[in-house]
Amino acid sequence: MNKIIVAGCGTGVGKTIVSAILVHALKGEYWKPIQCGTGVDSDSLTMKLLLPDHQIYPSAYNLKAPLSPHHAAKLEKKVIKTSIIIPPSTERPLIIESVGGIFVPLNLMELSIDLFKDWDAVWIVVSNNYLGSINHTLLTIEALQRRNIRLHSIVFNGPQCIETEKVILGFTKVPCLGRLSLEKNISLRTIERYSQLWKKKIVTILQ
Repeated sequence: MNKIIVAGCGTGVGKTIVSAILVHALKGEYWKPIQCGTGVDSDSLTMKLLLPDHQIYPSAYNLKAPLSPHHAAKLEKKVIKTSIIIPPSTERPLIIESVGGIFVPLNLMELSIDLFKDWDAVWIVVSNNYLGSINHTLLTIEALQRRNIRLHSIVFNGPQCIETEKVILGFTKVPCLGRLSLEKNISLRTIERYSQLWKKKIVTILQ
């Protein structure tokens, strides 16, 4: 098993920077199977700019509208077919970034979690500290645990709220991989700093 799925409690919670940290720390490769709102700030392009020396695989679906995948695909007269979305074959750690939250619909029959559930991967959940994040994060983790998905850890992003983190860690019994502060500018130096800070825990992900 060499696949790591980076999921979030919602959209825009910091999955891309966490993915970049893991790619750098593990000398891995990156893949986002489905992207919505593709453009100059797409996640794959961001990854290429941050980590130009690492393999960034093309997405199976690049959808223009920044909407739910099923809706963005419909606007382009497409239907997302999960059967054709196959992880790249590689010997290196493959960091896979999910689109949105785990219950984002890909089509009228399948959710994001359905795409990944049989991929023999270990999962990391990113939680952003905002009002409502406790509920969203607990629901996300409960859904993963009910499906017997191997969940390694949680990453907290944004201003630290000790009470929020304490409740989430206490109820889920899932360890914390690390904490991301609000970063005004994300650069390779930022990625390197967090890679070093989290190094001891990151190396346990694929064990």
